[in-house]
Amino acid sequence: MRAPNIFRTIAFRIVLVYVVLFTFSAAAIVAFAYWNTARALNDETDQTIEAETTGLTDLYQREGLGGLTDVIIGRSVRGGQALYLLTDSDLHPIAGNLDAWPATEPVSEGFVEFDFQRGSGGEPQRYRARGRIYTLTGGFHLLVARDVHERYETERIFTTALPWSIGLMLLLGVVGGGLISRNLLARIDSINRTSREIVAGNLSRRIPVTRARDELDALAEDLNHMLDRNERLMRGMRDVTDSIAHDLRTPLNRLRNRLEGLFLQIGSESAQGREVEAAVGDTDRLIATFNALLLIAEAEAGAVREAMARVDLAHVIEGVAELYEPLAEEKGISLQIGPGRTAPIRGNVRLISQALANLVDNAIKYTPPGGRITIAAEDRPSGVALSVADTGPGIPPAERTRVLERFVRLEESRNSPGTGLGLSLVAAVARMHEARLELADNAPGLKAILIFPAETQTPARKNG
Repeated sequence: MRAPNIFRTIAFRIVLVYVVLFTFSAAAIVAFAYWNTARALNDETDQTIEAETTGLTDLYQREGLGGLTDVIIGRSVRGGQALYLLTDSDLHPIAGNLDAWPATEPVSEGFVEFDFQRGSGGEPQRYRARGRIYTLTGGFHLLVARDVHERYETERIFTTALPWSIGLMLLLGVVGGGLISRNLLARIDSINRTSREIVAGNLSRRIPVTRARDELDALAEDLNHMLDRNERLMRGMRDVTDSIAHDLRTPLNRLRNRLEGLFLQIGSESAQGREVEAAVGDTDRLIATFNALLLIAEAEAGAVREAMARVDLAHVIEGVAELYEPLAEEKGISLQIGPGRTAPIRGNVRLISQALANLVDNAIKYTPPGGRITIAAEDRPSGVALSVADTGPGIPPAERTRVLERFVRLEESRNSPGTGLGLSLVAAVARMHEARLELADNAPGLKAILIFPAETQTPARKNG
């Protein structure tokens, strides 16, 4: 059995979903915190600018252009983050620490942002500022701003680092999910291997329990308790089946032999002889029903899994065809073996032969004289197909599921001999071998197909 892909396991998907939710939740929280912080810093900067411009405009109203110029020059000398520029109506600088009127970009509520240059070690650099523009009486223009370059650098670093952080968290989450899934998958695979061995017939196998004492160990212990109980029940079933086979089959056979001996003594001319002959027939049908029920019970209980071995369907087909060929000739029916190539399968040859015999017996029973029955086996992509096709009346599609139940007989077959267990046994054998039984239209007639899983893909002999 091919090992499952780690990336398709439930554990990996759970870890991946958790990592994705955690990553985007963390990114959303960090982004929200940064947005609130940036907004608070902008508000603080705007309030400072608003207060400073209000003070300067009031000063202009009291002391005029000369007083305002002196104050701006004094504040510009101090340096820091404050930026000032006083110009005339043609935007020619009068005072301030900006060389020229910048190209501004309006942002919100009368505030603008712009880039400016500032010398640093002889090499000018570009910075970002946020400020407000006032037009004074007389046509003068006043720009009061603050250097917000550090905040912009922080924002740039944040917007660059956040996607990389999200990608790194997702990558680490995928790697971690793969490691977790691998460890979990190893334990689940151990449970699956044990289950397959049990299904194959080794009822003594148990699921290993580790020292972790976690949920999987608790599950393994519960499953082992269930397997212990199932093994006891299966052993009891085998004992009951053996007892029934020993205690009833032998007396039934003795009864039949005695009735047959009595019939030979009396003869078929008298009424008593005909009654004894009918009793022999009833006993034969009882024995056939008994044997069929035992076989179905064995197949459904898996009591014959120990006898599983490599089976060559070509030999099985040849044996069943040789057995039923005289009966087919007696009814005027052509019994053929179709060509085909098959890989060996693993199964119980006795039950497979019995299932094929039941299908052929049903086909002979319902195929009219002059008809044809074909037994064939061939390789398919889904496995090895063993089929029996006839030219009889077939089974209506609506009844094909019901006829697989025990003691079910269609109205058309009420007057023909049978127990209604033939197809039930075939279905039980299919389930035991993990095969699939299909009843299809042969146009005309019925085509019963048993599709077994192939043991290997090595080429095998040709039927014909």
